[in-house]
Amino acid sequence: MINMNNIYLISDIPGYTPQISRLLSMMNYARYTTLESAKNLSVDQLDFLLDAESNSIGALLLHFAGVEYAYQVATFEKRELNEEEMSIWGPALDLGAAGREKIRGNELSYYVDKLNEVRERTCELFNTVDDEWLYKQEEFWHKKQANHYFMWFHVFEDEINHRGQIRLIKKRLKV
Repeated sequence: MINMNNIYLISDIPGYTPQISRLLSMMNYARYTTLESAKNLSVDQLDFLLDAESNSIGALLLHFAGVEYAYQVATFEKRELNEEEMSIWGPALDLGAAGREKIRGNELSYYVDKLNEVRERTCELFNTVDDEWLYKQEEFWHKKQANHYFMWFHVFEDEINHRGQIRLIKKRLKV
């Protein structure tokens, strides 16, 4: 989905409405820079922890996929993750101790495949809605109103925020 020839253009993407295209353009650029930040990291580097309370780069990468998946479910299926989905995504969504314990020992390709798999589904889902859908308001955090545009902005805003952690961890790698 990421067109490397147009990575710096926020513009129309064939098959999508104008605002969906722009949203996807921004999401794709955020993902491109995330993948560049993790490029060529070894399993030991992906598993490295700064301290007993920190997240690994691998856990953060899986977190990005988990957040995007959770927003697919919330905005397109209008539900919360079920028990089975939480058994898959819970440690990545919550990070913390469960993430440190369960998200480790994976090659970079494992995380990239998960990110790509979830993004592919996002693209398929976005192909089913139009710009009007982005402005649909619903109850969100703390019973506030938010629209789908904000919710999906948060998906890549969260990724950008945590990518800063990845860059910090990379500077401190001791493996």
